[in-house]
Amino acid sequence: MTQMRRQSLVKFDAPLCETIIDAPKPQGREVLVRIERCGLCHSDLHIQDGYADLGGGKKLDTTRGMTLPFTLGHEIAGVVDQVGPDAPADLIGKKMAVFPWIGCGKCRDCLTGDENLCARNRFLGVSIDGGFATHVLVPDAKYLLDYDPLPTNVAATLMCSGITAYGALKRLVDRPRQRNILLIGLGGVGMMGLSLAQAMFKQPISVADLSEAAREAALKNGASFAYDPSEPDVIKRIVKETDGGFDCVVDFAGNDKSMNFAVGAVARGGKIVVSGLMGGQFSLPMVQWIYKRMTVEGFMVGTLEETKELLALARTGKIKPTPMKEEPMGDAQKWIDQLRAGKVVGRIMLTN
Repeated sequence: MTQMRRQSLVKFDAPLCETIIDAPKPQGREVLVRIERCGLCHSDLHIQDGYADLGGGKKLDTTRGMTLPFTLGHEIAGVVDQVGPDAPADLIGKKMAVFPWIGCGKCRDCLTGDENLCARNRFLGVSIDGGFATHVLVPDAKYLLDYDPLPTNVAATLMCSGITAYGALKRLVDRPRQRNILLIGLGGVGMMGLSLAQAMFKQPISVADLSEAAREAALKNGASFAYDPSEPDVIKRIVKETDGGFDCVVDFAGNDKSMNFAVGAVARGGKIVVSGLMGGQFSLPMVQWIYKRMTVEGFMVGTLEETKELLALARTGKIKPTPMKEEPMGDAQKWIDQLRAGKVVGRIMLTN
């Protein structure tokens, strides 16, 4: 029997600890993947906490339906170890990335290909055990994606930070007003967004982040301009320098301060896509919505088909590599703490 080591959540709002069990045997179309890389994502912190911040002292309980011990981690790439009797046997030994945003397969959203919207989802590392382990059980072989010739680290990050950034940016493509683009928040998803935006748009890409190190990294990675949202009168400067503001804005932070900044920076008739989960509350006078004639769209992760589109784009070689750092899987909690403290630029890749 294959043994499986996991960095487990055994209690909410408490450090992970290692647990060892027998690896599950795949049934039906299930597949057991031996994990080579799993990216650390900011949403892992919310799951560990057991809540998301709704602002005003209110919290959204994210523990419902979860059984402890639980394994976090959803940016997974590895090698197929075993397959169920109904899965293709020739998958064994193949290197694959794992699409983690898996639905129930039966509801209206799943049947139209929008599994990422499924209310009864089986998201890996969110609803069912994920990738902070030596192995992961994937519900169906169709969620395995061949990523050759991309590096394993790149393939893993495309499964969350990549598809989140790609999907958010895709919602700005083909808009009639598209002179310029602003990306707010330069964590792992924001830096991936910067790389993708340069491949998807001809317009100059500006960025904004409170961290000087993050702004410098973005300028080195192709950003045209970098703004510090805490700078006095920064919105006045943006409106002047851009002749009215930004037509397209993606908020990869998703808190009240980042959204206030986004609304200040967006041009009349512009669009803001909100993709961050830092939380809090945001309010705006009704006349402002109408005066600015702006659109605001919430977005989380993309579909399986969009992830295949993203892999095809990555294979063209047009996506610049984002900052990544490999660390041992056993140090998962150490790097969660570092991410929580705002001391990580780019992506931490946990390795087995």
